[in-house]
Amino acid sequence: MKIKKIEKLLVIVNSGMDKPYNQYASYAVAFVAKKIHNIPDVMIFYGPQGTEMAKKGNLAKLTFPEDVKKLIAGQFEGLNPEDLPDNLEQMARFVKDSLGVKIGSCATFHVVGGFATSVEDTTNIEDFIMPVKIPDAVEGALSADKILYF
Repeated sequence: MKIKKIEKLLVIVNSGMDKPYNQYASYAVAFVAKKIHNIPDVMIFYGPQGTEMAKKGNLAKLTFPEDVKKLIAGQFEGLNPEDLPDNLEQMARFVKDSLGVKIGSCATFHVVGGFATSVEDTTNIEDFIMPVKIPDAVEGALSADKILYF
């Protein structure tokens, strides 16, 4: 399949713990975009309804059972179930550190959601998730070649 050349992909996740499949899908898309389609600039961004995912510990609550690991690995040549992480926090750290996927979250809604005291406050935010202010979030969306929503 030939896809249009994309340089900058923005994956907006505007759902929380109530929709775990959206969380899994966003990281699967980021992985495939970087690893298979070689898209240079990929960012997962937690929008207003998804910022709870940036709170420390929430991504770790979403696990990958062994049968799901087998199901996923079976779809990629050379990938074994034991290569996959045990939870979504580990997956997030992998795509960020090993593949260069950026992960951000709307800092304004960290404050509105009650787990930050200011847009700069990262006390309760996962250390690998960048708090993003409104002007930067808008710039990111306007400059993306492709935006996917979950």
